[in-house]
Amino acid sequence: MCLLLGAPGVGKTLLVKRLQQLSSRDGTGDVGEPPPTQPTVGTDLTDIMVQRRITIRELGGCMGPIWPSYYGDCRALLFVMDASNPSQVSASCVQLLGLLSAHQLAGASVLILFNKIDLPCHMGLEEIKSLIRLPDIVACAKQDVATAAVSAREGTGLMQVLRWLQDTHRAGS
Repeated sequence: MCLLLGAPGVGKTLLVKRLQQLSSRDGTGDVGEPPPTQPTVGTDLTDIMVQRRITIRELGGCMGPIWPSYYGDCRALLFVMDASNPSQVSASCVQLLGLLSAHQLAGASVLILFNKIDLPCHMGLEEIKSLIRLPDIVACAKQDVATAAVSAREGTGLMQVLRWLQDTHRAGS
């Protein structure tokens, strides 16, 4: 099981739909127009195929207080932050620190996704890493932590996410 977490409005639903599109056609071709999305209320399960089936459980951003209820069977964690919303970054960092300190997630691999890099007002990857002091966070984390800059809308960086999921799933088998 892979958990997909992040604050409300960071693009989790579009991200998982795009990953499912890409995995269904082996990553070939244009991602096309973004599919319509609605905010996730509760939880949503999506299966993607990257050599094997991986189930991604997306939890609505407003469900933050009960996220720990879903940590038990988590082997991988995708944590999404909005690179175009500086006022949300500090709150997302607090959420991330809570996830990384959760005992049940100690064995999970973590991929932090800085989404919405297609927007003109987005912060650069190095700027965000510096702002949240990511090197310090990674140094203290029990988990393997990786990062990627993505645009769920444009499809930028999503093949890297699929490769990470594939490699993480293979390593955990």
